[in-house]
Amino acid sequence: MKERRTETRLLCADLVEVEWKDKSGRKRRSVANLEDISQSGACLQLDLSIPLQTAVRIRYGRGDLDGKVRYCVYREIGYFLGIEFEPGQKWTERAFKPLHLFDPRRMTHQSDAP
Repeated sequence: MKERRTETRLLCADLVEVEWKDKSGRKRRSVANLEDISQSGACLQLDLSIPLQTAVRIRYGRGDLDGKVRYCVYREIGYFLGIEFEPGQKWTERAFKPLHLFDPRRMTHQSDAP
């Protein structure tokens, strides 16, 4: 899958609640680990898969973000879901600051000089 984002992904770790409707239309909920976030999307880790293009709501502290599942892959410890936020919805650090938030651009490389 080709990366199409233009904004930076911030690495994070926090628990959020995810809501969606299953194929029968029944409302489902699960707790997910927020792995990374950007203005237009997020990566969540869950214990179960959610079908592609499913509408989801990510609930956090005092707000929520709506989006759609763009990918869902299983990797050893669970399912990782890429969520693209709906048009007009953008994440901002002011609205929601995950418990652990790290901008990988802040990493510095140490020189090999003695």
